[in-house]
Amino acid sequence: MRFGIKTLDEFDYRGKTVLCRVDINQPVDRATGTLRSTTRIRACVPTIRELSDKGARVVLLAHQGSDIEYKNYYTLRLHRAVLEELLGRPVQFVEDVCGPAAQEAVRSLKDGEILLLENVRYMAEEQTLFELKLKLTHEQQAQTVVVRKLAPLADLYVCDAFAAAHRDQPSLCGFEQVLPSAMGRLFEKEYCVISELMESPARPCTFVLGGAKISDAFLMLETVLRGGAADRVLTGGLVGNILLAAKGEEIGKGSLDFIYKSNYGEYIDVAKGLLEKYADRIVLPEDLAWLENGERREAAVGSIPADIASLDIGSKTAENYRRLIESSATVFVNGPMGVFEQETTELGTKTVWLALGATRAYTVVGGGDSITATSKYGQTDNIDYICTGGGALIRFLTGEELPVVKALRHGAALEEKK
Repeated sequence: MRFGIKTLDEFDYRGKTVLCRVDINQPVDRATGTLRSTTRIRACVPTIRELSDKGARVVLLAHQGSDIEYKNYYTLRLHRAVLEELLGRPVQFVEDVCGPAAQEAVRSLKDGEILLLENVRYMAEEQTLFELKLKLTHEQQAQTVVVRKLAPLADLYVCDAFAAAHRDQPSLCGFEQVLPSAMGRLFEKEYCVISELMESPARPCTFVLGGAKISDAFLMLETVLRGGAADRVLTGGLVGNILLAAKGEEIGKGSLDFIYKSNYGEYIDVAKGLLEKYADRIVLPEDLAWLENGERREAAVGSIPADIASLDIGSKTAENYRRLIESSATVFVNGPMGVFEQETTELGTKTVWLALGATRAYTVVGGGDSITATSKYGQTDNIDYICTGGGALIRFLTGEELPVVKALRHGAALEEKK
């Protein structure tokens, strides 16, 4: 047991039906009917293979697509083909989550066989609006359809979906109330790596925070500075722009308009409070870049034209961040430094990621855009650990107990009482 949660080492799987919740949510190219990335699918393969090798009858539960807009949902049929190729063994698939077809497929499994059920988010009880509106307790989640229909067919539940551990949904938190439960190898590894990052990182420890997920980013910023995990925080993207605006610096009308239209104006006051307490450890951009007639322009902070929209950190900032990263012993990165999808505004992000690949520091990258940047700049093999989680990772770093962690601990406690 680790962190109060059972691991795969604590059960015998031969002949047992195991419900295994994974996160294989990947960007889909609908025009070609292909997956644009297989990062998360590859990450959960070790757990699936281990369960199968040990004689389990493996039933995979997973989701695909945004859980706010139904139109973004997509079948998991594509994922089955990728899993089958990576595992080197058959993976059955059924276009059902917990109805008669799914139940019959589960009952028909033989030892070592693997079955992937259809996208759980086709069910209303697995959607975010259901989660946010009803706020079911974990005990109540155990009474939802997916748990009531599938749990009686299973002997064990394994959660390997760390990337979804911030979600409070039945397929993630309900089964632990009624089945012996454990975390998978990916979940265990990510939990260990991030815990070590927070508790005892090699010094100096540098956090690099960018991107546009503001609410979580500022919670994390407060936590790592207050708790002492971060010796310094390098800022870019919308995070950096808000901090600069809080300091009274010009970031351009376009940038300010975006902040207020996106209802992020309140974070300028939050940023002021952080700068008052931690200015000595928060590193702000010293120059910014924008586009003028399609060409990149840069200026020092203090000389930024009032009518522009800043889209990247400038060259001097990028070079300073490179030096600070290369002089660190631990580096954690979440979020790009600007709009890295286009060549004219990718300099800051590209410089930071190349520095990550070159430094001798222990490096950790997390979040969807960060994983995309890692791949784009060819640094996948040079980063020590790439965390599949985005929202879950950030929530963990804010000090919040993740719903799935709480559920798995509850399941472990129930087992200990037996």
